[in-house]
Amino acid sequence: MKDFINIADFTAAQLSGLIERAIADKAEFRAGRLVQTLTNRTLAMIFEKPSLRTRVSFEAAMTHLGGHAIYLTKADIGLGSREPVEDIARVLGRMCDGIMARTFSHDHVEQLARFSPVPVINALTDYSHPCQAMADAMTLREHFGDLEGRTIAFVGDGNNVARSLATLACKLNMRFTLASPEGYSLPSDFLDRLVATCSHPSCRTTHDPFEAVRDADVVYTDTWTSMGQEDEKTARRQAFAAFQVNDALLAAAPDHAVVMHCLPAYRGSEITDSIMRTHGDIIFAEAENRLHFQRTLLSVLMGEGGIG
Repeated sequence: MKDFINIADFTAAQLSGLIERAIADKAEFRAGRLVQTLTNRTLAMIFEKPSLRTRVSFEAAMTHLGGHAIYLTKADIGLGSREPVEDIARVLGRMCDGIMARTFSHDHVEQLARFSPVPVINALTDYSHPCQAMADAMTLREHFGDLEGRTIAFVGDGNNVARSLATLACKLNMRFTLASPEGYSLPSDFLDRLVATCSHPSCRTTHDPFEAVRDADVVYTDTWTSMGQEDEKTARRQAFAAFQVNDALLAAAPDHAVVMHCLPAYRGSEITDSIMRTHGDIIFAEAENRLHFQRTLLSVLMGEGGIG
């Protein structure tokens, strides 16, 4: 596989292999033994949506590997407006060794991959967020020591992060529960396809957050209003008011349960300040692992020719 676009594109063995490799590479990095596999290689980073973690993690990862990253905004290239996506893919593919894209349109990332001769990485679209899900699984693997049979309760919107986590959970024999208000769940056709394509699926939805976390190893939340949904902010705050991750909700979960958040966190909305403080260690380890997973991904795609 030349590109990294969707979790669903990969086998469980490939995904587990990437996670284990990232954990090993992280140890090598911290010991000062990480080999610079991308010396003189260049990553083009396309940003339609700004991000702290995505930009810093990919740019730092390229530096660690001996390469260079170029930051390109919507004003720089006008993906699909100033120039057709396929032309941009061909130009960047002749000048750079890899392309990372953080866009609204998932189709734009798929077009980049179709026409680019070099690897393309989905760093977030409105449809999916595979790098985040993989960094999350890496964090859980480090924390619990195993992944199989673990239960993730996602409390909030059926968004791109929820979609990627649900797919990854299904691939790696974890259980996934989404608790969201009516009208904000994952689409039924997506859930049907997920159940049909996974060997041991355990994915369900509910409108009761307390029921969702009852057997959870992980209580996961995300912003209620993503970029591009600003006009819905007031309606979403009202709809999700009962879905805040707070002390009362955590009291309904097992004592060993941890809280995760892909950040940025809007304290007082989807999560309280006290929960952020109590579970900050794993939340910020999760953020740090964006760097470690993506560094391994870059090394595999750009240095080793793809995911076998």
